[in-house]
Amino acid sequence: MTDIWSPTRVGTIDLKNRLVLAPMTRSRAQYDGTPGPLAAEYYAQRAGLGLLISEGTQPSDDGQGYTMTPGIYNDAHVEGWRKITSAVHAEGSHLFIQLMHVGRTSHPDNTPHHRQALAPSAIAPKDQIFTMTGMQPVPEPREMTAEDIRQTIADFRNAARHAVAAGADGVEIHGANGYLIQQFFAPNANHRADQYGGSIENRARFAIEIAQAIAAEIGPERTGIRLSPGATLGGLDEGADGPALYRYLIAELNRLKLAYVHIMHLGNEQLLSDIRRLWHQALIVNRPGRPLDEVGSDVEIGLADLESYGQHALANPDFAERLKSGAVMNTADRNTFFGGDARGYTDYPSGTAAA
Repeated sequence: MTDIWSPTRVGTIDLKNRLVLAPMTRSRAQYDGTPGPLAAEYYAQRAGLGLLISEGTQPSDDGQGYTMTPGIYNDAHVEGWRKITSAVHAEGSHLFIQLMHVGRTSHPDNTPHHRQALAPSAIAPKDQIFTMTGMQPVPEPREMTAEDIRQTIADFRNAARHAVAAGADGVEIHGANGYLIQQFFAPNANHRADQYGGSIENRARFAIEIAQAIAAEIGPERTGIRLSPGATLGGLDEGADGPALYRYLIAELNRLKLAYVHIMHLGNEQLLSDIRRLWHQALIVNRPGRPLDEVGSDVEIGLADLESYGQHALANPDFAERLKSGAVMNTADRNTFFGGDARGYTDYPSGTAAA
């Protein structure tokens, strides 16, 4: 029986175990999008996990939604990320940089160019977003033109090239959590009448074209994608045909032979089983709130090849070691999740004695 501690391969990378750091926004980058001075230490601390997936990283000025998030589209960003990848590799792990374009989940005050956000359609979510002057309503975005779509795909491709130049082992396309790619999936956010709206095939087209472009640029073996079927973050509603869209999308992505699909699983067990059947490469499953005594269960029954963890790994830099030894776990401090300094970032203690 396979367990979480057995080595595995993702793309062409050999991993020492099947534990994955889930991507988590920390909002500690510099104002120009260069990763912050403590980022290399933060990721290297968690290198006991077989694969690390970075915080969401914008592929362009248009892609930024939140304050102090990193980018990966210019030389300064590359130099900043190279410090991180070198630190992670020195500790024996691997890093994929997650490419996150937030679409309508943005505010002009949070972007370098202060422009109106881009989205499939000019429909604002009924949400608020943090800015440096406090919480503000998310404003109405601008519907993307055909040229905007072409440019955004090119931006993803450029970011992937920069990520590899920075030493990353690959990139993860963020197609989840209510951001741009998932906005195309959801009929209540996508009212387009062109080839990117309406039918399942059309609503999935943007995601497929981004994956094709990145795979062509850096290789499918360096390309992963994260999806969250049924997620309603950002006010999205994928409708009754949402599961059918994901079955179609997974089958089409499988043709590209990407390194992995990363599923944020929200409870549709039949859909997850179907994804497992349709997807022939590595499958990472993230179950938000999974109890510690259930870690490894999806791998053991063959439903997943790897499992990803967020808050447990955030609060426990030595999460893998503690899990293996049965040591007491630190509790995550929600007050320090976003922004700030070392507190709640690189200062969680390691080495608690076994319970």
